Amino acid sequence: MSVETDLKKDGIEVIETLNTLKINSIARNLSQKICATFPEYGFNQNDLFIRLSRLNMYRAKMPEGLAEANYFYKNTSIYFNVHIADEDLEEFAIHECIHYIQEVKDKRNYLIRMGLCDYTEFKIYGLGLNEAAVQLIASKINAIPKEYVKYFGISFETTSPSYYPLECCLVNQLAYITGEDILFESTLKSNDNFKKVFSDLTSPKVFIAVQNAIDDILYHEEDIIKMNNKIAQIDDRNKKVDGMIKKIDELKNEITLIFMRTQNLIISSYFNTAFDKISDLQGIEEYRKKLYAFRKFIGYTDGYTFFNDYYVAKMKELEYKYNLLENGQFETALKVVTKKENVFIRVIKTLKKLIFGASTEEENIPF
Repeated sequence: MSVETDLKKDGIEVIETLNTLKINSIARNLSQKICATFPEYGFNQNDLFIRLSRLNMYRAKMPEGLAEANYFYKNTSIYFNVHIADEDLEEFAIHECIHYIQEVKDKRNYLIRMGLCDYTEFKIYGLGLNEAAVQLIASKINAIPKEYVKYFGISFETTSPSYYPLECCLVNQLAYITGEDILFESTLKSNDNFKKVFSDLTSPKVFIAVQNAIDDILYHEEDIIKMNNKIAQIDDRNKKVDGMIKKIDELKNEITLIFMRTQNLIISSYFNTAFDKISDLQGIEEYRKKLYAFRKFIGYTDGYTFFNDYYVAKMKELEYKYNLLENGQFETALKVVTKKENVFIRVIKTLKKLIFGASTEEENIPF
């Protein structure tokens, strides 16, 4: 598929080319800001300026509701919505320039990876995760202050009120767990370090579930925007419009459910695992502080009680573990639990032998 076909498919119509002076100005300012914001990632400001100055940049007519700027890797170009003011181009260029920095291509010039997003032959994985991480980076570079917003009945604080806010909220939760540096390093350098760290702190299955959920939110939002654009082109209210409005409401409800379910998964999977690793009094205090501080990163809906309920339950468990540690009984309790687990495992294995026999193949049937 040609670049022209791709642009037409996405509803992008080129109006004019940005002149070299403007492109160089954007490249110079962004290379300075990126290096100043992330000095630890080894970027060379002059080399970065040269790379960014080679980008093609255009003004174009673009569909309402979608991104105000788009990076196309096939022709190494950025397309800006024609209504963006000249003085605002740099702000919108940051997100797209980061995509350019991220891209990894094979020998045939096919895109195989972009930050946290993998492009396979049949499916793209981690698109929402990557878009949110890039937007958090852009917000950090632009020093966007936090503000409270509400989308689809979910209220939360964010540095990205206009672009991928729900996705950014969830990814910000992940960054709190792993540390912001590892998220940004993997996003800018296109590696698996963030994925590995988060998987180690929870599990690989949890990472995949969260990644897929953020993708689903992104795709649902895009579907809503497309349907709203179609509705705007229809003069009279009819059954087709009614059907699309109903579908939009269903998608909004689904987004809310996915968000809250994913948030709860992040909370329980990480803090359950972290709780089991506590082995001293200092660990108890660190755990308490980290769980309490997590409240600043979550989204709330009317009647949402999961976090508060979880916090209260964990404080009770924490108090019990504290008493064991303080009285020197923790190791004894741990041995008792381990002994009970070993007895349980032996019972299960005996039952499996009775049911399946003692073959090597059946011995390996998971519990």
